[in-house]
Amino acid sequence: MFVKKPRQPGFARPATGHRHHPSFDRSGLQGWKMAHHEKDIPDVAWQAEQERCLRLGLPGAESIEDKSIPTFARGELPHFAGINTFMKAPYVEDVRDVGKYDAAIIGAPFDGGTTYRPGARFGPQGIRRISALYTPYNYEIGVDLREQMKLCDAGDIFTIPANIEKTFDQISNAVGHVFASGALPIILGGDHSIGFATVRGIARQTDKRIGIIHFDRHADIQEKDLDERMHTTPWFHATNLPNVPATNLVQIGIGGWQVPREAVKEARNRETTIITMHDVERLGLDKVAEIALEYAWKDADAVYLSFDIDSVDAGFVPGTGWPEPGGFLPREILYLLGAVAKEGICGMEVVEVSPPYDISDITSLMATRAIVDVLGTLVAHGKMGAHRHIIRGWGE
Repeated sequence: MFVKKPRQPGFARPATGHRHHPSFDRSGLQGWKMAHHEKDIPDVAWQAEQERCLRLGLPGAESIEDKSIPTFARGELPHFAGINTFMKAPYVEDVRDVGKYDAAIIGAPFDGGTTYRPGARFGPQGIRRISALYTPYNYEIGVDLREQMKLCDAGDIFTIPANIEKTFDQISNAVGHVFASGALPIILGGDHSIGFATVRGIARQTDKRIGIIHFDRHADIQEKDLDERMHTTPWFHATNLPNVPATNLVQIGIGGWQVPREAVKEARNRETTIITMHDVERLGLDKVAEIALEYAWKDADAVYLSFDIDSVDAGFVPGTGWPEPGGFLPREILYLLGAVAKEGICGMEVVEVSPPYDISDITSLMATRAIVDVLGTLVAHGKMGAHRHIIRGWGE
């Protein structure tokens, strides 16, 4: 015989239908907003790419039901096939044509400035390879790079493995050419010694003042290392350029046991702005971005963005020459990159990716994500192409 047990005090009968937050309006969610925003993004470029792939790659076999699939892979799809330019962007073999694009990827395969673990010369290859994993659309930012900008890959600079100074000259020529064309130079390193040469290439093409926002665990501002201008020295020499003052250099994430005292002395003497990881934790990401923008842009006309992959905690980016624990979490660095890029940049470098030390391409993937997030931010905030006004002779 079934006997109904008395209800225990304090236990209410569960209501039908779960109403944990009956007053919550889901239309306030970013996910809701971006899902509805997507319908306003055109797909004209995607349709044009499909038509191009069919024209160049021949229509697919009769058994293929999706008639947009060609016989030969000629575009973004499939992600595992094709020639790996960055994000499957068009390869511009004639570099005189880069000015037809909003931004140009440039490889700087050089690790002759490395003082411990080599391998960054393979960084451009590694980044391009894993970049095939991505599509041009970012749901959270609400941007489709294929539809809202023109990106190309200009290939690699011809670097000289045994000669730092000649390589620097090559890099400055290459970056200067792309910048002067009006395209935004995005440089795939390479060790951090290239930072001097990349900034020099831009600085030569303008009379305007340039600031630098530098994400790293290392200060990289001593004059020499092992009697040469190595990957620990770029900002000493870059801030010797007449239109790149050290007071507009902001360095974020610096700290740990790999900051030589020689670098600290130079940073102090040149009055750069250093924000340590402790400062980041204490002040918060928004305040750090605010400080970085204030000092980098003070009396400056443009800002260059330098992202050293080892600024991210070593557990997330093993494929680098000088890993250092205690750096940024991936979502923190991506937030900060977007926060500083929304005001516009005149160029960007991603350095110290060393595929021989990488695991499952996760370091190269982090580099790829940093670049596309910055490009997406520039598009979303209407800052793509904002650097052009500082180019000497632009518009004349």
